[in-house]
Amino acid sequence: MLHWTQDPHTQDGIRRRIFSPQHEGGLPSGIVYEPEGLALDEAVPVVCMQHGGSSAKDGPDVLDAATAFTRLGCRVLALDGPVHGARAATPMEPAATRDRFLALWREDATHVAQHVDRWQAVLQEVQAVWPTAALRWLGVSMGTAYGLPLLARGTAIDRAVLGMWGACYPNSERLLADAAALRCAVLFQQKWDDELFSRQGQLALFDALGTPDKRLHVYPGGHVRIAGEQWDDLQRFLLVPAGD
Repeated sequence: MLHWTQDPHTQDGIRRRIFSPQHEGGLPSGIVYEPEGLALDEAVPVVCMQHGGSSAKDGPDVLDAATAFTRLGCRVLALDGPVHGARAATPMEPAATRDRFLALWREDATHVAQHVDRWQAVLQEVQAVWPTAALRWLGVSMGTAYGLPLLARGTAIDRAVLGMWGACYPNSERLLADAAALRCAVLFQQKWDDELFSRQGQLALFDALGTPDKRLHVYPGGHVRIAGEQWDDLQRFLLVPAGD
């Protein structure tokens, strides 16, 4: 069961509840966003989101998702990354946080399993609270770096949005094997002029996806916050009813 660490906070029609995942020693590293009037035990789709490398569980990219999906009656659940939010030793500016994350990814491959373990435990807690809720994954960029190894283990998530990460990036070759193990439906989003991940590296990850239901959408521009058509596409994809 989710361990709520403080009273809910409601703003602009969105209820926010911070929680401490199991085995975290009370660290408030998770948050659930839901419509203000939604019954606490009502089972609605849960969009599980791993934020970007410069963000956190309450960062601007997560708030974009919370605003959009709660208006449609869904929950959004976000978890702080390995050096983000409540897990950060010291607060840093977004650019410095991203640099710290990228350095960790390049230099310490062992941390990936640790963070994937956290996500797997959180998914089990979510299923205990809302056993009939459809689970979806939203994770581009850093959310793909951890999302692929998570989904490769086999989860109840049946649809996932990934992308904006490439196999060519240091210590990312292992993601090719993870991609091959995926069986859920995938929308892979690529930015054509991404300055962090090459076109070839991103296409290699897409090609490696083992699911028979995968689609690639390419958008103009660089490695920036999701907006416009890219956002509209992922929202439609994630809200397809389970089993369709």
